[in-house]
Amino acid sequence: MQAFCDLWTARGRAVTDTPWQEYPRPTLRRDSYLNLNGLWDFAAAAEPPASFGRTIRVPFPPESLLSGIHEVFPEETPLWYRRSFRLPEGFVRGRVLLHFGAVDQIVEVWVNGAAVGRHTGGYFPFPLDITDCLQDENTLLVRVEDHLSNNVLPYGKQKHERGGIWYTPVSGIWQTVWLERVPENYIQSLTVTPDYDACTVTVKAHTSAPGGAANLWAVVRAGGVTIAEDWGSDEAGQDGTVTLHIADEYFFPWSPDTPFLYDLTVGTTQGEKEQFDTVHSYFALRKWSCAPDEKGVLRFCLNDKPILLNGLLDQGYWPEGLYTPPSDAAVERELSEVKALGYNLLRKHAKIEPQRWYYHCDRLGLVVWQDMVNGGSKYNLWFVTYLTNVLQPLMRRLPDKAALWGLLSRGSESSREEYRRELEDTVQALRCHPCVGCWVPFNEGWGQYDAAGAVQAIRALDDTRLVDEASGWYDQGGGDVYSLHNYFYPLRVRPQTRAVALSEYGGIAWPMPGHEPPRKTYGYGTAKSREELTARYKKMQLGTVLPQLQKGLSALVYTQLTDVEDEVNGLFTYDRTAIKPDANAVRSVNAALAAEFARVVK
Repeated sequence: MQAFCDLWTARGRAVTDTPWQEYPRPTLRRDSYLNLNGLWDFAAAAEPPASFGRTIRVPFPPESLLSGIHEVFPEETPLWYRRSFRLPEGFVRGRVLLHFGAVDQIVEVWVNGAAVGRHTGGYFPFPLDITDCLQDENTLLVRVEDHLSNNVLPYGKQKHERGGIWYTPVSGIWQTVWLERVPENYIQSLTVTPDYDACTVTVKAHTSAPGGAANLWAVVRAGGVTIAEDWGSDEAGQDGTVTLHIADEYFFPWSPDTPFLYDLTVGTTQGEKEQFDTVHSYFALRKWSCAPDEKGVLRFCLNDKPILLNGLLDQGYWPEGLYTPPSDAAVERELSEVKALGYNLLRKHAKIEPQRWYYHCDRLGLVVWQDMVNGGSKYNLWFVTYLTNVLQPLMRRLPDKAALWGLLSRGSESSREEYRRELEDTVQALRCHPCVGCWVPFNEGWGQYDAAGAVQAIRALDDTRLVDEASGWYDQGGGDVYSLHNYFYPLRVRPQTRAVALSEYGGIAWPMPGHEPPRKTYGYGTAKSREELTARYKKMQLGTVLPQLQKGLSALVYTQLTDVEDEVNGLFTYDRTAIKPDANAVRSVNAALAAEFARVVK
């Protein structure tokens, strides 16, 4: 086992035994909240252990340093978690829900020996009603199995044998565990749909009881001032939906430069007063589209104005916590540094983050292009990557037919069915966040099948955002984005019938001395010093990328935000303590790109 001191940064050393106390779901907040993060009993065993013997720091996965376990277990080894809790006096009124932010992958839960639920899927939150099992003193028992190679469930960039583009696997509880009190008929979720052109927001509440939430009320505030409200008028239908108008004087569009968020409070008035439910949320007024600029070249538009989306590929791995950031403050600092360098976009690659990550993007003004998490059968590197790169552009345009799905790791119907379910879950989980500007159903053909059907499914769930149908290659001509990955060939861009994005490029590797040394350096070309890395970055951005803006290029995603283990092509080191190229040079380059884009779209 690697010693803690090898990767234990000052940020990691600051983590206490009760980490991540912040409210984990900013888009649906209640006053009732009891955090269960902290030290739990832990064991890896085939059967429920009589004696646990080890302690784990939740919500860090057991493979991570911050968990206190720091061990990769054989695949499908059952992981057992146990902790006791006592509810504050008066907490139980109505129902009590036990929430898990995310558990990788298959989880079973017991409270006081009674089974309360099971969940499959490593990236999504789920609640369990534990009211009927509660006692004065309570014991919570959780069993988890991680089936990393079962050919069905998504796994992203995880691999038991890390190296190159594959990283240390993650299993078990990796997001916040918490309790809340709700009434008998409570609001399970909100669908909040702003309409930029109409200056309205439509709020639909989905409740736990059949029949919806009659007499739904909603209040919108801007800067603490009430600007719109509906208190259960005749407009409120029996399906729990209200539409509120935003007056012109309070019309504040969201953008990376002005990320204004409206506060939203929603409640029900059913039954006795103690059965009312109230939740707090927020939303933004913004509009995504594609439209010609003054010269007739198709561009991405935000609020009807062309915008250059300039950002970074973000894997979401941390040296101390792997999938789990060490703290909310660490997340906020990293995202703030991205903005300060002049970027306005992050492409979240093959991972879904905790809700608070998107919340910080919402309020800081960072646009997110959200990948679906890759999965399916074994990744066919020789076909999906090597052959495709050698035979571009022929392979890029291969038809998306059933005969190809097996080579793209999606040969089984069970895998395709799971993908459809996870696609819907991803959109439903994240559509509440204004920062999400584009859905990316497939990346470089991995797990791809029926791309047109995926676009159609996304549009049915959410027609307010862009869709990058096939990032990189195996493009089928659908969605809103003509999406290019370019690491090895001269970059040539020309106007298309969809807006053009260079959705992956760059990736210059440099293992910065004094930081985690990789076992084997991986990247797309290697620099030997900070000066060389800076010079090559400037040459690529100003000499190669910038001239393509006038030819239709409208979005950039440089690979990547940080180093991750052996992949040392980040702007920041893996420990996030240093930026590898000169920071002033990066800011200057981004300013030049923005200025050139403003010039060419006029």
